Amino acid sequence: MASERWNVRFVGHVQGVGFRYSTVGIARGFEVSGTVENLPDGSVRMSVEGQAEELRSFLGEIQRAFDGHIRETLVDRLPASGAFTGFTIRH
Repeated sequence: MASERWNVRFVGHVQGVGFRYSTVGIARGFEVSGTVENLPDGSVRMSVEGQAEELRSFLGEIQRAFDGHIRETLVDRLPASGAFTGFTIRH
């Protein structure tokens, strides 16, 4: 199976609630790599790579953890680039 890259944008009350740090912690339980960062417009962007099923499960866990904070989740799916090692916060 080919790996995929998902560029995800979370919209809602997602800054100032520990979103990035919690996402890094959640990522430890999945076979994914990537980054998560705050954007100036108040949303959070995550670029993550892995197998499609693993990415779906990871994204679902983030959405469960921040139920009530995420108003919209936008996902752009691309082929994986292999650019990431681990999962980190981008500042």
